[in-house]
Amino acid sequence: MPSPVLLLLMLAAVPDPVSPREAPAPAAADSQPAPPADPAATGADAQFAKGVEALKAQDAEAAIAALSACVEAAPTRVDCRWELGWAYSLRHQWAEALAQWKEVQKLKPDHPDLENALSQASAQAALQEKLAKPPEPEKRPAPPAEARVRIRATGDVMLGTTVPEGHLPPEGPDGVITGVRSLLEDADLTFVNLEGPLCDGGTTNKCRSPKGCYAFRSPTAYGQALKDAGVDVVSTANNHSGDFGEECRRETEGTLDRLGIAWSGPPGSVATLERNGLRIGLVAFHTSASCNHLNNLPVAKELVRAVAATHDLVIVSFHGGAEGAKAVHVPPGKEKFMGEDRGDLRAFTHAVVDAGAHLVLGHGPHVARAMEFYKGRLIAYSMGNFATYGRFTLTGAQGLGMVLEVELDRAGRFLSGRILPTRQQGEGLPVPDPKNGVISLVRKLTSQDFPQTGAQISEDGTLAPRGKAAVTSQ
Repeated sequence: MPSPVLLLLMLAAVPDPVSPREAPAPAAADSQPAPPADPAATGADAQFAKGVEALKAQDAEAAIAALSACVEAAPTRVDCRWELGWAYSLRHQWAEALAQWKEVQKLKPDHPDLENALSQASAQAALQEKLAKPPEPEKRPAPPAEARVRIRATGDVMLGTTVPEGHLPPEGPDGVITGVRSLLEDADLTFVNLEGPLCDGGTTNKCRSPKGCYAFRSPTAYGQALKDAGVDVVSTANNHSGDFGEECRRETEGTLDRLGIAWSGPPGSVATLERNGLRIGLVAFHTSASCNHLNNLPVAKELVRAVAATHDLVIVSFHGGAEGAKAVHVPPGKEKFMGEDRGDLRAFTHAVVDAGAHLVLGHGPHVARAMEFYKGRLIAYSMGNFATYGRFTLTGAQGLGMVLEVELDRAGRFLSGRILPTRQQGEGLPVPDPKNGVISLVRKLTSQDFPQTGAQISEDGTLAPRGKAAVTSQ
C-alpha cells in the first residue's frame, strides 16, 4: 500500500460517501426562509478541513486536535475518524490509530484500504506492546569456539510479473537466474530482497492504467526457483510487497514457509536460522509502517536489541533511499523520493549497529551505493538490482548488481568480504561481469561519500576496514 503520508494526500481530497453533505435546494420566492445550518455539522466541516490541511503539512499535533474536535462534534463521520487515524500514525501512536480505524470498520466495513490500515496498525501496536516488556532470557549453549558463517547477499530480485501481461520470462524463472545460480548456492546462508509478492490472486489499486503499471506479482510457483538456487532467507520489507494487498502478503509468507525459506518484513517479524552452531536473526526494514519501520528509529533500535538478546548474530536488511540513476550517493540527512520520506540512512544504519547488528544490508535505490565500516561492522548502503526481469530500467548503473560475500565469526566480527560483480542483460538476465563494473562504481562512491570510514575495496572486490590490509581473494 502507499505510505501513510501519500495516502493522506490522496484520500483527504475525496469526501467519504458515508457522510454526504448535499447543498439544500434553492427556496421558492414565497417560501419561508430555510432553517439555519446545524452548528455541530458546520463546526465538524471546519475542523475536518483544518485537520486535512494540517495533515498535508505533516503537523501531527494540529491534525489530531482538529480531527478529534471533528469526531467529538460528529461521532459517526467516517472521514473524520479515518483521517484522525492517519494523524495518530504520524506520531507512531498505533493503539490510538487502531481504535479510530476499528470505529471506521463498524461504520463502513467496505471503506477503501481499511484492511491494510487495520493490519499495519494492529501489528505496529502489538510490536510496541511487546517491546515495552524486557525480553525473556534464554538458556542456550555457547556457540563453538571456531564457529563462523559465510553469507552471500543480493539486492532486488523479481523474476517476472503477471501484471501487466507479457512480463513473465518465456524460459521460466529458473532460466532467469541460471547464469548466477552458482554464486547464490555457494554460501552457508544466502539472502535476497524479494521485490514483490508470490501470489496467484489478489487485486491492486496501485495502477491507473495497465501500460504504466508498476505493481509486481510473481506466481507462487516461482518461489521454487529461489529455493533451488540456494536462497535461505528473504526480505519482504519493500515498497512492492503490498502491491496486491494483505491477501498476497499472507500468500507470499505461506509459500515461503512451505519452501523452508525464512522471511522478515511485517512489523515485528524476525527470520531465525541456525548455521554452524550459530543462531542468526535477520530483521528487514522499510520506510513504511506496513513493515518493520525504518523511519521509527526508537522502535527499530528496540527491536534490534531484542533480537540481539536472543541470537548470536544479527543481520539487518533495509529498503530505503531515493531511486534511479541519480540516486547513487548516500546523502546526509533524510532522502525524499516522489514526496515520500525514504529515510535518514546514515542515522538508521549507525543506530541499528549501536543496538547490536553485526551486518547491515541495503537495497532499494536500484543502483549500487557505497560501503562503510562503523564500529567494525560492514554497512552496504545498496547492493543494486540483481535479477529484475521485464519491468526495470537496466541501463548504466541500474544494470549493475552484485553478490556480496561476508564472513563473520561467532561474535559477529568481520573476518573477510568481497564483491562478486554481476550485470543484467536483455530483459533482465543476470550474469557474472568480467569487467567488474559494480566494483569500480562502489569504490568510487565509497571514496566520495565516506572518505574517513569507507570500506577499503581492492580492484578484485576484496573488502576490508580502512587501515587494514585487504586479503586478495584466491
